[in-house]
Amino acid sequence: MTTTDARPAVPPVERSKRRISINPRQSGIYVAFALIVVLFEVLTGGALLEPQNISNIIVQNSYVLILAIGMILVIISGHIDLSAGSVVAMTGAVSAVLMVNAKVPWGWAVLITLAVGAAIGAWQGYWVAYFGIPAFIVTLAGMLAFRALTLTVLGNQGIGPFPDTIRTLSNGFTDGYLGNIGLGPLGGADLVSLLAGVAAVAGIVFTQWRKRMGRLGYGQDVDPFPLFVLKLAGIAVLVLALVVQLARFKNLPWVLILLTVLVLGYSLVAGKSVFGRHIYAVGGNLQAATLSGVKVKQVTFWIFVNMGVLAALAGIIFAGRLNQAGPTAGVNFELDAIAAAFIGGAAVQGGVGKVVGAITGGLIMAVINNGMSLIGAPSERVMLVKGVVLLAAVAYDIWTKRRAAS
Repeated sequence: MTTTDARPAVPPVERSKRRISINPRQSGIYVAFALIVVLFEVLTGGALLEPQNISNIIVQNSYVLILAIGMILVIISGHIDLSAGSVVAMTGAVSAVLMVNAKVPWGWAVLITLAVGAAIGAWQGYWVAYFGIPAFIVTLAGMLAFRALTLTVLGNQGIGPFPDTIRTLSNGFTDGYLGNIGLGPLGGADLVSLLAGVAAVAGIVFTQWRKRMGRLGYGQDVDPFPLFVLKLAGIAVLVLALVVQLARFKNLPWVLILLTVLVLGYSLVAGKSVFGRHIYAVGGNLQAATLSGVKVKQVTFWIFVNMGVLAALAGIIFAGRLNQAGPTAGVNFELDAIAAAFIGGAAVQGGVGKVVGAITGGLIMAVINNGMSLIGAPSERVMLVKGVVLLAAVAYDIWTKRRAAS
């Protein structure tokens, strides 16, 4: 007896006419970010979104955003890293000794410093992955040990100044290769920066269109076309507005270009690669991942190696920004990176999170710091607000989980 499916086939075009819905867990962080920006723009009388202030927010918080990229992967895998701030200080000290004291060329010094960060990550990853000690304990020990080694290397004093190239990477801006172009009431803006913004928008549109057509090809649901266009238009406006403001000041910060490369690269690794899927599998269900053949120990080991490399990069950027490596560098950086990851949508239990979300969480913390500084709020009030925001983000994540489960 032959059975046939009585359900009519749904053409891909019809599948695009699904009911419009919003995932509060995925979209809430971006709505919150927009509301916080609007709030501080009003409270500061428009100073928050001034070209120079936007540039300051990016440059002054670049090292935390770099750490957040590594931290989100650690948290997705179900672990935590409390030593990141101390590793930033230690690797910054190593880079200073190499570049300033030993006169090692800056390129070789950077490579050696990144290798030191990888070795630190491998050391901690071994104890977590192969010896079975909880990451909380291993990295807590690392936080103390690497801070002590920093004081030993520096002799309780700062070392500087750094080479011009490192300072430019940390604080500098791209040159106006093609000059400025008039923007009417906005004044002049760097043409290369504007072209980079247009290229970024074109890349986003192409990527999203290709993703949409791929989902239609597999018969999956997609947003209605008008909503799809509206979303792309909103993203394009935001990107171009940011680029225009930066182009009106001193062009694009070099560290923003570095961050863009890191975000794109790690987003591809987390979302498209086999290793990225294994990270989510390990954090989502360790037993199931093991039974599925995922090499859990290797995945965990390399996650911590990666965290060490990114901490070393953040250490170089931070030391270059201050133009010296100091013994107190990196204090509480790990807490800022962890807060950025959780505010950006990472789940406490692991298995959930995105690189872009962690960057958004880091920017929320940066806007709060900058905005409250502009309105003259005392430091204790800034810490209070950041603590409340972190608690609210985690509470919101748990609430959406319970709501979905019920």
